[in-house]
Amino acid sequence: MRDKTQTNSAGPGDGLIRAGAVVFFIGAVATLVTVTPLFLGAKPFPTYMFGLSMLMAVGFLIAGAGVLRSVAAGRRQARGAAR
Repeated sequence: MRDKTQTNSAGPGDGLIRAGAVVFFIGAVATLVTVTPLFLGAKPFPTYMFGLSMLMAVGFLIAGAGVLRSVAAGRRQARGAAR
């Protein structure tokens, strides 16, 4: 029996993984911007910039949730094919 899923179709969890990657990237840029003045001896940024650095962790968690959702869907599909 042939699988009807196309290779370029988005599976469950793919959107979460992409969103997590974008949020992680924004957090990485915020971290670089926040840490740069500390190395240059300039006046540090306000405290909320350090909070934006936490977007790296949030993006990582979002992407991880997408991976878990994708794995769960794959397991459900494999169980259905085994019957």
